[in-house]
Amino acid sequence: MGSRKKRKHSEYSNDDSSLGGDQNARQPGLAATLGLLRESDAHNQPQEKAVEDNAEEWTVVGRGGKKRKTNNYPALVYADLHKQQSSIKLVDLQTLVLYCLANGTSPQWVAVKHHGHVNKAVVLFVPGLERGMFNGSVSLDASSGGSEQDPKLSDALDRLLNGETTQNVPSSIAVTPNDGISRINAFPDDYLPVRLAAENLPQPLKPLAECFEYLWPVKAPGDDKYAKVYSPLHHMLNSQLPKSQDQKAAEKAVKGAKPMNEQHWTAKRTPVTTFVSSKDELRENDYVLHPAWFDTEFEQDTERKRRADAKQTVDLGWVDARVTNLGSRDDIETLAEHGSLTAGRSVLAMDCEMCTVEGGEAALTRISLVDWDGEVVMDELVKPDKPIIDYLTRFSGITPEKMDTTTTSLADIQKRMLDILSPQTILVGHSLNSDLEALKLTHPYIVDTSVLYPHPRGPPLKSSLKWLAQKYLGREIQKGHGSQGHDSIEDSRACLDLLKKKCEKGPEWGSVASTSETIFKRLSRTPKTGRNGSGAVGGQGKVGAIIDHGSPEKNFGQMASFSIGCNTDAEVVDAVKIAVAGDSDGPAIPGGGVDFTWARMRELEAARGWSNNHRYDLIQMDTPTSQPHEQAIELSPAELAEKVTATVSCISQVYRSLPPCTLLVVYSGTGDPRDLARLQQMQRTFKQEYKTKKWDQLSVKWTDTEEHALKRACKKAREGLGFVTIT
Repeated sequence: MGSRKKRKHSEYSNDDSSLGGDQNARQPGLAATLGLLRESDAHNQPQEKAVEDNAEEWTVVGRGGKKRKTNNYPALVYADLHKQQSSIKLVDLQTLVLYCLANGTSPQWVAVKHHGHVNKAVVLFVPGLERGMFNGSVSLDASSGGSEQDPKLSDALDRLLNGETTQNVPSSIAVTPNDGISRINAFPDDYLPVRLAAENLPQPLKPLAECFEYLWPVKAPGDDKYAKVYSPLHHMLNSQLPKSQDQKAAEKAVKGAKPMNEQHWTAKRTPVTTFVSSKDELRENDYVLHPAWFDTEFEQDTERKRRADAKQTVDLGWVDARVTNLGSRDDIETLAEHGSLTAGRSVLAMDCEMCTVEGGEAALTRISLVDWDGEVVMDELVKPDKPIIDYLTRFSGITPEKMDTTTTSLADIQKRMLDILSPQTILVGHSLNSDLEALKLTHPYIVDTSVLYPHPRGPPLKSSLKWLAQKYLGREIQKGHGSQGHDSIEDSRACLDLLKKKCEKGPEWGSVASTSETIFKRLSRTPKTGRNGSGAVGGQGKVGAIIDHGSPEKNFGQMASFSIGCNTDAEVVDAVKIAVAGDSDGPAIPGGGVDFTWARMRELEAARGWSNNHRYDLIQMDTPTSQPHEQAIELSPAELAEKVTATVSCISQVYRSLPPCTLLVVYSGTGDPRDLARLQQMQRTFKQEYKTKKWDQLSVKWTDTEEHALKRACKKAREGLGFVTIT
């Protein structure tokens, strides 16, 4: 009978069972393992040609026969693996790059010897690779039939998307731990790095064992609670702004939101019209759209029917601002005074307070309007048509005594608002959709500060006005929260000042970009060093290049000093070689190459159907395809093996082309996102229909079964992988 003792993490780190090794074999200890590795390296050293520069200083060690110095050659050391408690994240890979090239914070998941001698870094983004290829759950056996995905799971998802009730779908698809989209980070085997051994890998993956020593599970950025996966591209290429010790100490002393760091910010004055919400933004944030947004008769009829179903018609007390058409923003800005932030517009900030009336509805009880100068335009109490059952005093500040003498009705306020609002008026507020719904009013020109300053974790989360005012204005508001309630004039002025701050600082102020900078900008502040880390070179900063399919210079490629567009992965390989070594035949890259290269290989991703429009919503990819796939692309194992072989060959070519002392990072970004994308589409359809249809009329129904399936699909999509080495 076997021992019942728990395995230690150090035992997991030496276990190659997930790659096909013998699970019953006794694993050697750490000292024995190191001894075996040294002995193996000594007997299996590949022979290499002499290096032209300083050939006498180099000896042959390590994988791939790279030339390395005997004394201070940089190296990655995977020590104390038992301390690893979870999967590394993309930010950890970025930290490694910045540590080697920009003297950033040292990584906690791996040790780097002589990191100052790392001369260059290359990062390859290869979506389409996933962990299941390495442990056998995704077949790469060319002799087997079938498809790459579990047919039972795929069939169940299809049935869900076709509107079948959950009782017709096997419950195991959503709730059992063996559905193919469950169990992440349940055991150390799920997050500790796994040693690559060619004999344990499928044939298409064997070349990776010659380039890298470990496979690292890498958790993609996202939010499990809201089933979201964020862009692995931007999370790699954007880094947090560095903070001084004084800034860190000051933040520790502040309770609540930390003050905004403006040290590296360049202001860009922007007119207020830039921040007016688009039709899609208003729809996404649950606004009732003004009729002026609809041009064609078909669109107008469709919207009238939708509003009738939602009980938002004129007969039921709703009014629309007197705006017949949207006109041209360019014409209005041309008439504006040069340099004016308001661009010729009248800007009014609004905040409303509500109470609960009979039937559980929220009814308007106070409205406040302030103009661009902060002067009060309107501040009125409003008597609801129905009896108040909860004054919500702790939030609204409304009491029975205040309402006893109030005679102003909602219709009176609507009439005044229609007189105030014009085609030149912009309404500003925080989550104004709730205020406008209480007013039963629509207006086309809206600036919503909850959208203007997105939540750090992305939608559907929204930051509170109190938090935004503290962080970006350094102002404490709503001090009466829980006792005397809010002051709607104070809240209106806070919204107005947040908009003014945005106009003064620029469109990216208050977004993720305002708290971060591109990795290329960070490197540009780091002086170039001579060969082998010997001193700065002329005070020049380090430069980088972006290589991608299509025309990266028109999008995120503007981050880097150089960008190269490609049509195939083979062209990406050639471009990486040029970026690293320099372009001797043309002006693309200066002699000596760039210090940091980021490149993406997309053929495997495209072959597996991972690049779709719904994936653009899912992870905010930069260049989505024009047409979404209704059905996920399912390759046979033979077809998938062929595609993987080609991609791995490209990775190997890049590895072999790199000069000594170059850090190479390969990451997949995400796991398989297709199930998540399909379930998210199903959830969006349900939410849209649920607003206007009865339960029996819904084409898609969303219950706990689908919710559990969505959460598990999100976990599967966040299962990325990575490889790191120094050539």
